[in-house]
Amino acid sequence: MEELAKNFIYDFIDKDLADHPEMKVHTRFPPEPNGYLHIGHCKALCVDFGTAKKYGGLCNLRMDDTNPAKEDTEYVDAIKEDIHWLGFDWDDRFFYGSDYFETDYELACDLIKKELAYVCELSAEEFRDPKYCGDLTHPAVSPYRDRPIEESLDLFERMKNGEFPEGKYTLRAKIDLASGNFCMRDPVIYRIKYVEHHRQGTKWCIFPMYDFAHPIQDALEHVTHSLCSLEYEIHRPLYNWVRDNVNIPGNEVGFPRQIEFARLNITYTVLSKRFLRTLVETGVVDGWDDPRMPTLCGLRRRGYTASSILDFISRTGVAKSDSLVDIRQLEACLRDELNQTAPRRIAIEKPIKVVIDTYPEGKTEYFEVSNNPNDENAGTRKLPFTKELYIDESDFAEVPPPKFFRMRQDGEVRLMGAYIVKCESIEKNADGSVKAIHCTADLETGNGMPQDGRKVKGTIHWLSADYAKDATLHLYNNLTTLENPSDKPDDKDYTDFINPESLIVVKGAKIEPALADAAPGEQFQFVRFGYFCKDSKNEGVFNRIVPLKDSFGK
Repeated sequence: MEELAKNFIYDFIDKDLADHPEMKVHTRFPPEPNGYLHIGHCKALCVDFGTAKKYGGLCNLRMDDTNPAKEDTEYVDAIKEDIHWLGFDWDDRFFYGSDYFETDYELACDLIKKELAYVCELSAEEFRDPKYCGDLTHPAVSPYRDRPIEESLDLFERMKNGEFPEGKYTLRAKIDLASGNFCMRDPVIYRIKYVEHHRQGTKWCIFPMYDFAHPIQDALEHVTHSLCSLEYEIHRPLYNWVRDNVNIPGNEVGFPRQIEFARLNITYTVLSKRFLRTLVETGVVDGWDDPRMPTLCGLRRRGYTASSILDFISRTGVAKSDSLVDIRQLEACLRDELNQTAPRRIAIEKPIKVVIDTYPEGKTEYFEVSNNPNDENAGTRKLPFTKELYIDESDFAEVPPPKFFRMRQDGEVRLMGAYIVKCESIEKNADGSVKAIHCTADLETGNGMPQDGRKVKGTIHWLSADYAKDATLHLYNNLTTLENPSDKPDDKDYTDFINPESLIVVKGAKIEPALADAAPGEQFQFVRFGYFCKDSKNEGVFNRIVPLKDSFGK
């Protein structure tokens, strides 16, 4: 990808390097292995890996598996695949947050010994009670804050040994119950949870909270800059408190340093992992890689390229404040690329038969057409032409509207790359629908140019009825009808805004013979229709990636 434009993160790092010239910039990307990566994660990937690359540093990949609920090795493997697909690599620096469970526990014990942590018996309900959690004018309260060190150490060990039910005890950091930042009001740093871990099995029944584990993991891996999304800004004082009060040698004072940036928000795109999981589990979509999903595997199956996604991230840039990016900008990035690289092919969405009455029965001839007019090295291919053809029903009108230059009664139209034909009569079915359009052809216009100089404005695409193949087209639209996901009413769920036309299935389409051998994922421009790719799951199905027309900025 192109290097991200200069931004406030680079300004911070430039100053850090000026103050610590011997420092080697070291970042990390820490996804939770409880779902598939989506395009929002792609921004974090570009920031984390791109920053390390800019400064000749290192970037680790660390699975944040400190919360074992819904974590699975399936997601670990998928995350690795998606990161490699985008072109990033972590070399030999692959870690799990659970690699540090033993160290997390030992450091928590050290905090207890230093009177910086204590075992608390307040229940989850009591934590929410104003009597204990306080408010902006009243401090929080814990009747267990002055529990003796030995008692907290004993209870914490027994928590680890599985002697208590979930919710009976928590371990809290002893910071400031009157802090204006509620994250600093003696936050919970350990809780009891009886659930099997995807790597540790049932070895552990207490698990560290993210705010406690993450700065420890960063420090142990000698990360210098912990780059994260803006919602963690309020947690930064806690990150610094943990970093500065646990004993991890080898890091500069004040490092690792947490820096927050605005996450990626896109119109009509909900990036809530809970929502995406619900779609999968309820069968609204056919998996995490459904082409309507904003997951990287879904975008890949739909036909997006890694380079177009990285181009999009580069164009949106890195900012400190939230903004909403028009999804058409993502589509424009892909369209710009495919317009240059995608081979042209012909597909007919709703075929109508055309009979060229003046064309010899049984004859087949071939017309040469360009594979890509924007690429002189793309070459040409030959399309078979026969007496019976297919055109799209949108290219014909019995009662044409004004300025309709396609096929019409008694009107001439150019068949792309072939002859000029004239509609002479219309054959209908019993229900009044068009059965066939009968035409005559000017067989002297094999290059599409009349010898007498008459003007024919319309040009339409076509396929030989004898050689065309059957196909199903999946036409994808926005998954939700909510333009700005943050505008969701509080009494509604995102599932209330599913677009009923997010997938339109077109059966009975016709495609040219060359498409029959297309490889899964191979991309094409269907002439005058849109950009499509061969679906990787369903035989004979082509997915529309984006429409042909670029509406961005209009």
